[in-house]
Amino acid sequence: MKKHILFFALLTLPVLLFAQRGGGGTVRGNVYDKESAQPIAFATVMIEGASMGTSTDINGFFSISDIPVGQYQLKVTYLGYEDFTTLVMIKSAEIQYQTIYMEESGTSLDEVIISGKKEQARSEVQVSKLTVTPKQIRALPSTGGQADIAQYLTVLPGVIFTGDQGGQLYIRGGSPVQNRILLDGMTIYNPFHSIGFFSVFETELIRNVDVLTGGFNSDYGGRISAIVDVKTREGNRRRLSGLASVSPFQAKALIEGPIVPLKEEGGASVSFVLTGKQALIDQAAPKLYEYVNDSAGIPFNYRDVYGKLSLLAGNGSKLNFFGFSYDDGVNYAIADFGWESTGGGFDFTLVPSNSNTIVGGTLTYTRYDSRIEEADRKPRESGINGFYAGLNFTNFDRNNEFKYGLELTGFRTEFSFENYRGLTIEQFENTTEISAYLRWKRKFGPLVLEPGFRLQYYQSLNDVSPEPRLGLKYNISDNLRFKAAGGLYSQNLLSTVNERDIVNLFVGFLSGPESTVYKAGSSTEKVDHRLQKALHGVAGFEIDITNNFEINIEGYYKDFTQLLALNRNKLLPQDPDYVVETGDAYGLDISLKLEGKQFYIWGAYSLGFVNRFDGKQSYPPVFDRRHNLNLVSTYQFGRDKLWELGARWNFGSGFPFTLTQGFFNNFDFDQGIGSDVLSGNGDLGIIYANERNTGRLPYYHRLDLSLKRTIKFSKNGRIEITASCTNVYDRENIFYFDRVRFDRVNQLPILPSLSMTVQF
Repeated sequence: MKKHILFFALLTLPVLLFAQRGGGGTVRGNVYDKESAQPIAFATVMIEGASMGTSTDINGFFSISDIPVGQYQLKVTYLGYEDFTTLVMIKSAEIQYQTIYMEESGTSLDEVIISGKKEQARSEVQVSKLTVTPKQIRALPSTGGQADIAQYLTVLPGVIFTGDQGGQLYIRGGSPVQNRILLDGMTIYNPFHSIGFFSVFETELIRNVDVLTGGFNSDYGGRISAIVDVKTREGNRRRLSGLASVSPFQAKALIEGPIVPLKEEGGASVSFVLTGKQALIDQAAPKLYEYVNDSAGIPFNYRDVYGKLSLLAGNGSKLNFFGFSYDDGVNYAIADFGWESTGGGFDFTLVPSNSNTIVGGTLTYTRYDSRIEEADRKPRESGINGFYAGLNFTNFDRNNEFKYGLELTGFRTEFSFENYRGLTIEQFENTTEISAYLRWKRKFGPLVLEPGFRLQYYQSLNDVSPEPRLGLKYNISDNLRFKAAGGLYSQNLLSTVNERDIVNLFVGFLSGPESTVYKAGSSTEKVDHRLQKALHGVAGFEIDITNNFEINIEGYYKDFTQLLALNRNKLLPQDPDYVVETGDAYGLDISLKLEGKQFYIWGAYSLGFVNRFDGKQSYPPVFDRRHNLNLVSTYQFGRDKLWELGARWNFGSGFPFTLTQGFFNNFDFDQGIGSDVLSGNGDLGIIYANERNTGRLPYYHRLDLSLKRTIKFSKNGRIEITASCTNVYDRENIFYFDRVRFDRVNQLPILPSLSMTVQF
């Protein structure tokens, strides 16, 4: 009964909060590029004469409420576009919608006089939130000359990537399963291909990527470390267009256009976009990179397809249908691994003509299956599939924004594993999660306050997790801002990654166990709950040194109060299938960004400490990289800036590992009592040191360079030719060390390449 009362309160609270409305009017609308009809994010929208304004969101949407009755000029500005002005008549309690198309400017501006991003920085909390655009992704020197979000994420502060091959993403002390990766609302369980340079996401299709490394508010749940939210754009609403690209690593293509063209400004339209890519490196490597891995070469193969159909109404409402199919495979001498992932769904945004509340909804389904076969153990398999349904409401007021919603998540896990003692651990289970959340943002002069609350109900575990969240920003001055955030977080999903795997490719997924689980280091004391939980705290400063020079400083602490893992060292049938650990992560992230007319400089340094406690000893996990530094620079030159030079240097301290103490003859007595123990040969067993991860691998560093030439052959047509080189000075960075064969295998060596992209 109490649960029903709480859910009802969450739904009715917005009515109570906004029951008292002023007598002013509201102007809202969408801002688009006139040529492509794509939304313009972070444009500045002002009501001249009323000293009121805002900036557009990633969809180009804006809303200004409680405007006093009267006649005003509505002005929209954005760097590189002609200013747009129109006359608006504000009436009491009336809501009017504006569709605005902006034309590119014929003159080059020397500096940003009015910046939507600056205004957004002052009015949004944005703690531990990094917004990545396709332009920023393309500015990074990329392997094979083809930009990819997988390569850009690794330069962000607080993000650790473990390698070029089979790399995993760790964010501020959280393991990959503790990071939720979203694509248009769909959960992507493995976003990176086995060759770590490429993700499943197509750069040219991305609208923006929000990376929330900690302290995120109640909009997001189900993970205890971080969120990576990828949103794709709609297809071209005016004309048929596309691109084709090829490099030694992969070939890709994109086609988009209108099904029902946008004929009049403000009218409805239907458009589509379809993209795909295919790996070529496994075929090209024997001819171009025969010096890499003499026995295996570069044995990666993958294929990705994504499609989207968009229906946009004239008042800003829209409906999108989307679907994907991704697969990956790699065949090393010691491991054969592959996975497949499929999914689809739809989302909608409803903009009522007589209400300040915007309604959004999403319904998706995804599936992920993986399998690995290794020479020294039996095959392992894992599968997870499930659905997500969400409904949200956002209400805009003059100094308020209130968002609330309901979410329903269901998934099924299918997992089978046999450990080295021949004991099998299996899980075939259906799980349902129900959640409700609310988030309120209020401006009090220089203070922006953003409290939130999320309620997670885990049906299979019959457990409720109340999760308060809070974010705030205080504008000390126009150029200096203090910010802080924190909250409680929980999740039911866990993975089966083992740090002692030689090639750590296989990740099995499990839901929280229904069986008895004991506290860390105990075999009798039961845990209070069977969830993974964490507490976040983040604080820092944003400093605008000049109009185009920014510095961001953040300190963080994450307390992982309970972590669950598969007990892969289970010795007896009566031993528990799961073990419990605790831990924490803390550190300091510093980033700087300097932008000019012809250059872009980005620098990020992270100092991090990660600890785990298994009930017997504290130890640093294998992704505990103490120091991580990334420097990125691009420079455009030549006539019309058609040449672009890019450089990226990454430096990281060594990862920890468990030392080898000795070896033994692991005799399996396969002939029973007749086994010849004295002269027979068993497998070579490894005796690990008692203390976990006391060793440290060598430091990692790598330089990447690229040179791009753009050739324009028509108004919309261009060719980009990119010469790039990864690991320019051929640094021998360790990939893994085969303890049994006493053989070191390095990450990929120097890899020069040439790519060509044609756009039309």
